Amino acid sequence: MTNLEVSPQEELCPPATAEETSGPCLQLWPEREVPLGGVRAMNVKRTLPQRGLPTIGAWCFLDSFGPDRTAMSVLPHPHIGLQTVTWPLAGHIRHRDSVGSDVVVRPGELNIMTAGQGVSHSEFAVLPSDGGQELPLQQGLQLWVALPDGDRHREPAFEQHRELPRAAGQGYTATVMVGSLAGVTSPATVYSPIVGADVSCEGDAVLPLDPTFEHGILVLDGGLAVDGEDLPAGPLGYLGTGRSELRMQARPGTRFLLIGGEPFGEELLMWWNFVGRTHDEVEQARDDWEAQAGLPDTETAAARYGLVPGHGPDAGAEAGRIPAPPLPGVRLTPRKRSVS
Repeated sequence: MTNLEVSPQEELCPPATAEETSGPCLQLWPEREVPLGGVRAMNVKRTLPQRGLPTIGAWCFLDSFGPDRTAMSVLPHPHIGLQTVTWPLAGHIRHRDSVGSDVVVRPGELNIMTAGQGVSHSEFAVLPSDGGQELPLQQGLQLWVALPDGDRHREPAFEQHRELPRAAGQGYTATVMVGSLAGVTSPATVYSPIVGADVSCEGDAVLPLDPTFEHGILVLDGGLAVDGEDLPAGPLGYLGTGRSELRMQARPGTRFLLIGGEPFGEELLMWWNFVGRTHDEVEQARDDWEAQAGLPDTETAAARYGLVPGHGPDAGAEAGRIPAPPLPGVRLTPRKRSVS
C-alpha cells in the first residue's frame, strides 16, 4: 500500500477540536482521481485526507481502486508512524514485508501492518495460475491509521486475519474489520479507539454507533439516504459526532465502508508514505530510505526499513524499490478542518 504520486503534497493535519467535531451532520466530500502511474499504472479514487477534513478519528488516508484489470505491481517502499489496512473486494494481493511476512490476502480477509519507527513492503496482484492472458479483476480499499505519539516509534509488526466477526441488526450485516461495532470486536490490533466495518444493508436499516466517535461512510454499491439526503457511491459522507445510531433508507444491494473513531487530538504531518509530526522528522525518514539504496542485503536488513525478501537483483520484473520523490522546497502551513 503506497502513495505513488510523483509530486506528493505535504499535508499538515491539525488536531481535531471539540468545536470542530461537535454534533451530528452530513457532509459530502467528493472523491478525487489520483493518477499514480509509474510501476502500478493505476488510477485511484481518494476521499481522505481532504482539505478541511484531514482525519476521521485516527483514519488519515482512504483510497479505493478498481474494478479494473490493471495488475497491482508495487515494489518495496517505506512507511513510518501509521498502520496500513488492506481490504480487497476482488482479486488476490501478495504482501511481503521487512518483518518477514509473505502472504496472500483475499476478499473478506484483512491485512494490517504497523509501521512504527519504520517498515518496508511490497504488493503484487496474484496472476492466474493457468497462464491465461486476461488479468484478474482487481478492486479494493487501502487505508491508513495514524499511530498516536506513544506508539508511533514501536517496532514494526504485521497481522493477517482470515476470519473476522460479523454483526447483524435491523436491515444490516457488517464485517467488523477493526475496532468494535454493535458489541462485536475485531481481533486486529489497533492503538486508538476506532472502528472500521464493511456493511451491507437494505430497506430501513438502523446501525448502532458510538456517540463519542466521529464517523464517515463510503458507499461502494447501491445507495442510501441519511437524514433525508441521498448518499450515492463515490463521495465520502462525514457524519460528525454524537450519533448513537445511523438510520438509513438503503436501495437493494447497498454496501458501504464505515470508519470512525475518537477525534484525533494530535497534529500530523503527512508526506508521501510517512506520517510524522515535523518537517525535519519526515525529511529524516526520506533520507533514511534513500540511504538504503544500493546497500548489500546484509546491511539493508539491518537498516531502518529492513529488507523485503524476493526483490533482489535476480528477481526479474520484481527487482528494485520505489525511490522517494524530492521534498517540496517550502514548509507548508497547517490545513484547517472546516467541518461543522
